[in-house]
Amino acid sequence: MGKINIYHLYPAHLNLYGDRGNMLALCRRANWRDIEVNIVPVGPGKEIAFTSCDLLFMGGGQDSDQKLVAEDLKRRHREIQKAVQENMVIFAVCGSYQLLGHYYTTARGERIGGLDIVDLYTDAGRGRLIGNAVISCSLWDPPRTLTGFENHGGRTFLGPGVQPLGTVLYGFGNNGADKTEGAVYKNIIGTYLHGSLLPKNPWLTDHLLRKALAFRHQDTALRDLDDSLEEQAHQAAVNLAARRTHK
Repeated sequence: MGKINIYHLYPAHLNLYGDRGNMLALCRRANWRDIEVNIVPVGPGKEIAFTSCDLLFMGGGQDSDQKLVAEDLKRRHREIQKAVQENMVIFAVCGSYQLLGHYYTTARGERIGGLDIVDLYTDAGRGRLIGNAVISCSLWDPPRTLTGFENHGGRTFLGPGVQPLGTVLYGFGNNGADKTEGAVYKNIIGTYLHGSLLPKNPWLTDHLLRKALAFRHQDTALRDLDDSLEEQAHQAAVNLAARRTHK
């Protein structure tokens, strides 16, 4: 039916809280529809051609890993910026989400420069924002819920040209104050939701697959799948978040 090239950025350094499960979900849901997926792992220093990438996946990492990754990403800034303007799809989780912005200030006060691709910035806050989260996401009409696990010390704030991925129903989101979670800019989705996010939210997985297919002008019609197990997992996570919030 089609083919998607997924570049997995720094898989050895950015894989907190089961983020690699997002790759598995993308591959399985594509393969079940006879869509060929070519995964290209990208390590620090490795030369890559973003002109061949349809979907760039970036997972979460510790502060030390973020610093290493940030330095390597700066070498690729012009290539990534060009690909973004051409509407390449990016899915970035937690630390990688932060690195798409202007900067990230660590708990020690060190400022790590970002890629300046998305108008957002992140400052360390007091304590960590931890727990199961649920958001209402308006990528669909009517909105659907997304659920995942968050654990971050950074507080992210969006600029006026960036839309949040969703509104927090349970949990903390970007900063624990303004009820926003994640960011959407062009074909970029950034989020703090781990755990893994995509297996429990198959509608988001399919959204990314459609965007990746459209990037190469391929057929974006996806055959319906039996998502009964995924929906059960999703609802169980939503119920858990609600119970913990109301304790």
